[in-house]
Amino acid sequence: MKNYFGAWLALLCVLCSVSAQRANTPAKASSPLEQTLMDAEKSFLEAVRKGDVAFLKRTLTDDFSFVLYDGQLYSRQDMIDQFGDGSYNFQPYDMKVVTAGDGVAIVTYDVIVRVRPEEDQGPPPRYQHFSTVWVPQGDAWKMKFQQMTTSHWGDW
Repeated sequence: MKNYFGAWLALLCVLCSVSAQRANTPAKASSPLEQTLMDAEKSFLEAVRKGDVAFLKRTLTDDFSFVLYDGQLYSRQDMIDQFGDGSYNFQPYDMKVVTAGDGVAIVTYDVIVRVRPEEDQGPPPRYQHFSTVWVPQGDAWKMKFQQMTTSHWGDW
């Protein structure tokens, strides 16, 4: 029994050491493309918070579509109608950029959905994961597709 306990203790020490080394490793700096796309995504979230319909119209491609947390596919106009009123406040964290070939990139991240207390009557789920497909059009990056996925079902 003592040997078994000793083995577990040694394994625990090794795991703690590896974890400490990872925590001290500096994060990789973002490339200019990654920073541009993360800034574009943050601008989108700020436009939603403010209800900036002009920004949405300027930033969404003509054939933009999105999947809301309910699993339904919606159109560009649905995005403008749903998120153009300034009633949503998304707090993003753990944002990453994945390039998907020439001229396509995906920004993926987690969000906490903040709503006014008087509007907090159930859905949407407060913890979600967003993935946005960005494509270059002219000299700007435009949103082509977005999916919002519930992260925690228990917080309805």
